[in-house]
Amino acid sequence: MDKILGIDLGTTNSVMAVVENGKPIIIHNKKGDRLTPSVVAFTKNNEILVGKPAKNQSILNSEKTISSVKRNMGTTQKYQIGKNTYTPQEISAKILHKIKEDAEDYFGTEISKAVITVPAYFNDNQRQATKEAGRIAGFDVLRIINEPTAAALAYGINDHENQVILIYDLGGGTFDVSILEIGEGVFEVKATTGNNHLGGDDFDAKLMNYVLKKYKEQNNIDLTKDIMACQKLKEEIEKVKIELSEIESVDLNIPFISADEKGPRHLNININRQLFEELIQEYIEETIYLMEKCLKDSKLEKNDIDKVLLVGGSTRIPLVYNSVEKALSKKISKGVNPDECVALGAAIQASILSGEKKGMVLVDVTPLSMGIEIEGGVFVPIIERNSTIPITKSKLFTTISDYQQSVEIRVYQGERVRCVDNISLGECQLKNIRPAKKGLPRIEVNFVIDVNGILQVSAKDLDSGNMQKVIIKNPTSLSDEKIQNIIENAKKNKHTDQEVLKIEQIKQLFDTSYQRLKLLYEDKINIIDANLKKDIQTALKKSEKKIKRPKSDELVDLIDQMDFLYEELKISYSNDREGVEV
Repeated sequence: MDKILGIDLGTTNSVMAVVENGKPIIIHNKKGDRLTPSVVAFTKNNEILVGKPAKNQSILNSEKTISSVKRNMGTTQKYQIGKNTYTPQEISAKILHKIKEDAEDYFGTEISKAVITVPAYFNDNQRQATKEAGRIAGFDVLRIINEPTAAALAYGINDHENQVILIYDLGGGTFDVSILEIGEGVFEVKATTGNNHLGGDDFDAKLMNYVLKKYKEQNNIDLTKDIMACQKLKEEIEKVKIELSEIESVDLNIPFISADEKGPRHLNININRQLFEELIQEYIEETIYLMEKCLKDSKLEKNDIDKVLLVGGSTRIPLVYNSVEKALSKKISKGVNPDECVALGAAIQASILSGEKKGMVLVDVTPLSMGIEIEGGVFVPIIERNSTIPITKSKLFTTISDYQQSVEIRVYQGERVRCVDNISLGECQLKNIRPAKKGLPRIEVNFVIDVNGILQVSAKDLDSGNMQKVIIKNPTSLSDEKIQNIIENAKKNKHTDQEVLKIEQIKQLFDTSYQRLKLLYEDKINIIDANLKKDIQTALKKSEKKIKRPKSDELVDLIDQMDFLYEELKISYSNDREGVEV
C-alpha cells in the first residue's frame, strides 16, 4: 500500500509523520531532525535552500530569506527575489517539496499522497492556497485537516473513553482553540475559533522591540538601520524566549553587534521571565478571551471539559499554561508532544482515508459563516459558522427588477450583516433567467463545503433549468487583522447590524405588498370603482417615492395601507364577479 504522509505545515517549523504497523511515527528529515524550519532562501548562485540550511544563512542573506510564510497564505502578498516574484503558495510548496524529498529518502520509495494540516480558523482562501501549495510540491492532497482536530486524533487514538476535550493551539504564527467530543471512535468538533495572526513570532517581536529600545538608550545607536544586526538579534531573541521557559533569567550577549567612533559595541542585557511575561501579557489575555468564547459557542461549561491539551511550541511558556489552568480551573494533560502531535494526527487521518485504520470517524466544522449578498449590500448566511462538514445547503432567491435576465452571485464569509465588513470570496453570474416581473423567478443558490472546508457554489433558475457553478478561488485582498477580528466586530456592532437587518426585512415585506397590489390592480383596472382606483393609484405612487429613501416606520404604515387596499380590491372584484374566487 502507498504511504500517505501526514504533514504539519507550520509557521516556524514543519513536521511529517506516517502510520507504521498501526502506530503513528515522526519521520526524520535528511539532517536527522524531527522538525524542519519553515524557511526558504535564495542564494547568489540561484540555489534554493529549505529548512535548517536556509535558517543558518539568514543573517548573511536576510533579504533573500523568507520565513513565516504561513501568515500570508490566501492573501495577495508577493515575494520579490531578484527578477522573480513568488506567491505564498509557491514558497510553501518549496517547504513541502523538501519534506516530500526527505520522506522519499527515508522510505526509499516515491510518496505522492498527503494530508496537510491548517489552523482551524483558516478561511476558504487560505485552505485553497494550502491545497494548491501541496499540488505545486507534487502531492495529491487527500485532505486538509484542522490542526486542533489532528491533535485530538493523536491524543485519543488509544483512548475509547467518552470525553470532551479542549485543544488550545498556540504556534509560531497562529492561535486556535477547539472543543471536541470523543466517543466510540467518533471525533466531533463542537466549536472552534482563533486568530490567524497571533503566536510566538509576536512574542519575539515584543521582546526584540524592548531590546532595541534598551540598546539605543544605552549606546545611542539605532540597530534597526543595520539589517545584519537585526537578523542576528532576532535569532538570539528566539533562543532567549525558549530559555526563559526553563530558567528565570537570561543574559542576552552579542559581541561586536555594532560600532561607532569609539570602536566596537557589544550588546549585554539581562532579561528575566517576569519582564517577558509583562511584554506578552496582552496576547495571552486575548487567547483566554477566545478560549472562553469557544466554550460559549459550544454551549458547554468549564465543568463539562474532561481534558485540556496544549499544542504548539509557544504553549511551553509558563505564563501560557498557568493562564489556561487558571481560566478553566483544570489541570493540563501532558500526554502529547506539542510540537509533534499535529503531524501524528494528520498521519492517523491519512491511515483512516487509506482504510488501514478502521472504526474512527472525524466530524469537523466550518469556522465562519458563508453566504451571499442581497439588495442593499446585506449578507445572507447560507451555511452558519460551526456547522459540521461536509455540508450542503440551499436557499431560494429572486430578481429585484422586472424582466431581469441575469444575476450576480457574490459570495462572502464572515459574521457581519453588511457584506463590506466580511471577507469577499468571489462571484459567479447566472444568465438567461426566465423573463418575468420582479419577485417571480425562483433562483436556488446552493453551497457545498467539502471535507477540506473548501466551498463550491452553484446558482440555478428553477424555471428555465439554467445553472452556473463556481469553485471559489479568489484570494482575499483584506488584511489578516480584518479576518482575526470578525467575530469580535460582529459582537461590538450587534445593535447596528440588527437595525440594518430590520430595515432590509421591512423593505422585503414592503416590496411584496407593493408587487401583489400592483399586479392585481393592473389585471382588474377596468372593473373596479373610481374611488378605490384613486386610492390605489395614490398608494402606489407614494410607495414608489418612499422606497428611494426608506424609513422603517413610514414603510410599515405603507405596508398596512397597501395590504388593506389589496383586500378591498379582492372583495370588490369578488362582488363584481358574483362570488368568483380570485
